[in-house]
Amino acid sequence: MIKSMTGYGRGKYEHDAREYTVEIKSVNHKYSDVTIKTPRNITYLEENIKKEINKAITRGKIDVYVTFINNSNIGRDVKINKELAKMYISELSKICEETNIENNINVIDIAKMPDVLNIQNDENEEQIWAELKVALQNAIDEFVAMRRAEGEKIQKDLLDRINIVSQNVNKISQFSTRLVEDYVVKLKNRVKEYLSTNVVDESRLAQEVVIYADKCSVEEEITRLNSHINQFIDLLNTDGAIGKKIDFLLQEMNRETNTIGSKANCLDITNLVVEVKTELENIREQVQNIE
Repeated sequence: MIKSMTGYGRGKYEHDAREYTVEIKSVNHKYSDVTIKTPRNITYLEENIKKEINKAITRGKIDVYVTFINNSNIGRDVKINKELAKMYISELSKICEETNIENNINVIDIAKMPDVLNIQNDENEEQIWAELKVALQNAIDEFVAMRRAEGEKIQKDLLDRINIVSQNVNKISQFSTRLVEDYVVKLKNRVKEYLSTNVVDESRLAQEVVIYADKCSVEEEITRLNSHINQFIDLLNTDGAIGKKIDFLLQEMNRETNTIGSKANCLDITNLVVEVKTELENIREQVQNIE
């Protein structure tokens, strides 16, 4: 089943006063581009998060947002840089003496000075990752489910469109078969008209027909087109990332269609070629949305 490249998923997990929330969003992209934003104290887990994302998603511009609220004792080791605090007090006291202003320095003011008060992030990394992974997996599951649901709609649309292409290719084949027969009749009538006789050189006529048939025959192109259409349908029923493969098939189908249009000396075929190319372009635009 194909998957859309656009999607959204959210997962949440709480344990022992620790709360994790993961949000995943994605839009179309030619390759896989994963951006992860985490709180500063768990940035060390970003690589782990990326690996889990890449297991489930192979293509798209993916943004991952992680929030972590820790009201437990884990990671709550407060450290005071006493030496630095004393230096601040000493220097500020000197300024008070030199400028003759009141010395009302208090501990709260000193604690607010840069690098005096620090919270040491000494979390149990394995435990934090195990808990975060629950929220992450929930987000991935919801995200993938949404992409699959969107993919089902796209798949139906693509099948409808490729069936239209197939029907028009069959019509082209029918017109192509009649081209040579019509040409024989027209050629005989012209010869009779120009020569004012009912006698026609059949061998010469046969040569002209062979030349014309070789020039306007599109059977090879139609055979290849039908083969590409069958491959296209098979890919739509294949799991995994198929967007690039389908894009390549569309290029080949366009090439064969252009060749048919340039070779066929028939207005009906020309009109059908325009319809096929229009439908292939609609398919190409839709394919940009699948993984």
